[in-house]
Amino acid sequence: MSKEHYLTLNKASGPNSDVPTTPFVKVVALIATLGGLLFGYDTGVISGALLFMGKELQLTPLTTGLVTSSLLFGAAFGALLSGHLADAAGRKKIILGLAVIFAVGAMGTAMAPDVNWMIFFRLVLGVAVGGAAATVPVYIAEIAPANRRGQLVTLQELMIVSGQLLAYISNAAFHELWGGENTWRWMLAVATLPAVLLWFGMMFMPDSPRWYAMKGRLAEARRVLERTRRQEDVEWELMEISETLEEQRGEGKPRVREIMTPWLFKLFSIGVGIAVIQQMTGVNTIMYYAPTVLTTVGMTDNAALFATVANGVVSVLMTFVGIWMLGKMGRRPMTMIGQFGCTLCLVFIGAVSWLLPETVNGQPDALRAYMVLIGMLLFLSFQQGALSPVTWLLLSEIFPIRLRGIFMGGAVFSMWIANFIISLCFPVLLAWLGLSGTFFIFAAIGLAGALFVIKCVPETRNRSLEQIEHYLRDTLRSDREEPDRSANQAWGSAQKDEA
Repeated sequence: MSKEHYLTLNKASGPNSDVPTTPFVKVVALIATLGGLLFGYDTGVISGALLFMGKELQLTPLTTGLVTSSLLFGAAFGALLSGHLADAAGRKKIILGLAVIFAVGAMGTAMAPDVNWMIFFRLVLGVAVGGAAATVPVYIAEIAPANRRGQLVTLQELMIVSGQLLAYISNAAFHELWGGENTWRWMLAVATLPAVLLWFGMMFMPDSPRWYAMKGRLAEARRVLERTRRQEDVEWELMEISETLEEQRGEGKPRVREIMTPWLFKLFSIGVGIAVIQQMTGVNTIMYYAPTVLTTVGMTDNAALFATVANGVVSVLMTFVGIWMLGKMGRRPMTMIGQFGCTLCLVFIGAVSWLLPETVNGQPDALRAYMVLIGMLLFLSFQQGALSPVTWLLLSEIFPIRLRGIFMGGAVFSMWIANFIISLCFPVLLAWLGLSGTFFIFAAIGLAGALFVIKCVPETRNRSLEQIEHYLRDTLRSDREEPDRSANQAWGSAQKDEA
């Protein structure tokens, strides 16, 4: 790929273009990210439902952890499976199938007669959640123009936190309006509606141009590009995709064992690390167990439910900040801001719960409860305003096109396994070590994650997906692997000339 190619591309549909996003791209992104809305709702709704299902399902601390974390265990395998199938069957077909699984899982949990069926249907629901987490960001990244990829992929994170906010609002509303012990079933059943909308919407959407090109269906790839790019930009982007695929044509069909290629193993390890550190902050213990934590420090059920709505509002507002920041700064500094900020907030929550008294004059200390809530809100500001949006974006960008589905599935599998372990252990840790000890452990893990960010996270801003692929391949290959640095050098020269 020549310097002139990059210069022309960057002035057209490339990462430095100022061309606005077409309405069709926005519609595609909005419909696809209904999967993110479901992801958020189904992971957030359990926080309020746990307060009311416990008596009917006879939950213990262990089974409480299993009900919460079974979704995450299913999500790990849903991500792994969908990652493999998305390369073979296409991103669109996978999302359609996931919509059906979302609906079945939501209705199953709402009608579960006992804890065993609840855990089973939470596993089913988890398959859809994990599949959406692995497939939707890749689909959007591959269909979006390079100059708007960051904002459009981050729409997935906005929909996730919007789904969680919707869950918190519906939890509080159902309890306030109807009360009673069975309202948790309606809380869970609501998720069926967006699942139906996702299925109908995706029926009318195309697959991504990169998937069509990977399957040799260049005419269809061109048609999608014509609907999502300016007419004069179509040829350049199709040429770039075709050239990258041509370089890989001799490598045959994607195979899992290719991960053992040294530079690919390094890249996959970086992707797994990026995915896991986002969970090791303990974010989802706050999202899933916020009412439990707040009632532990003295809030009533009603106060805890309404306070959890504040968590959702802050998450949504800060995701808008994150989308804005992605247009202003690089992926690497944004990851650092998120990781260091989250770690400091975990220390704050642990210190508050350790230093302030549990009771004052025989009553729960309101100051302690609200200081913990403030710590949660600050934590979510860094998590949802920086770390989470850039995590999903990096995962959708860094993997090579031939292996993107497989590698994305593996990285998200690792994310969900980490989430599963943390969510399963949290009620036990809370009962054993208390709030302060539990959050100090998360803070220590956060420090280890910060070291990983400093050492390993790459910068991908202002590069097309194909440029990122060449850049990372040439950076991670050893001299013995005969690196071809021409593409990276061409990109660097083009950047200097444009500057």
